[in-house]
Amino acid sequence: MTMWLKFIFGLFLFLCVGWSEEPLPKLSPEMGQALRKLSLPGIKLNLEERCVDVNATVCLHEGLLELVACTKGTKEHESILSIAARPMHIHTAMLLMGAIPGTPAMRKAQEGVRTRWVPVEPAGDPVLVSLVFAELKGKPQEHPISKFISSARPDEISGIPSNKKLKTFPASFLFAGSHLVEDGPGPRKYVCEQSGNVISISTFGDELLCLPGIHGHQNNGLAWQVNPKGLPRVGEQVILRLRLKAKSPHKK
Repeated sequence: MTMWLKFIFGLFLFLCVGWSEEPLPKLSPEMGQALRKLSLPGIKLNLEERCVDVNATVCLHEGLLELVACTKGTKEHESILSIAARPMHIHTAMLLMGAIPGTPAMRKAQEGVRTRWVPVEPAGDPVLVSLVFAELKGKPQEHPISKFISSARPDEISGIPSNKKLKTFPASFLFAGSHLVEDGPGPRKYVCEQSGNVISISTFGDELLCLPGIHGHQNNGLAWQVNPKGLPRVGEQVILRLRLKAKSPHKK
């Protein structure tokens, strides 16, 4: 492992102690030069556009969706893309771009006459997700991921009311950041790497990126399907681009 890669993993583990507590400091010009030389397999730090580019493979052209991206060999039957890169490396790259993670959706105990569990919505910096691939003329073009996701019609999904209005897919995701958990002796495990839930539509509670809010079958939150128009063929390579969304300035 190179010196800089050791530094990156050290920074990653340090920040994981208090994710979302402190913003990442601005990079010095020297560090920026070092990051340009950093090699994370399947990932490029695009410093010019302040985004993270991940190599991905189109794996689905028809069907209902629970994910936008999964790890290779996990949930390709319900995800548009599969990736070979490690989710922990993607998380590290997002930190280095200045993104602040939050938490996936969870439940917390609420004390009263009797203890009950209430849902807590996910949090994290907003991230725009897009695909980059060459079109007929050979020049790479960037497309929002929403272009390839459409609302499934009620007659295509059991249990959805027939008067349900068609929706537009949300514009951005949240950098939830999955979880680090103890798993016996040795380093903590990054849960997303076990589940494959990299960018989720359904609420799993361990995803790297997720939609705002909580989405499941119980609230008809999974009524999305692949829109294959313009999407490269199954098996073709694309770039999954994760771009920090500009934040609104704080009001005084």
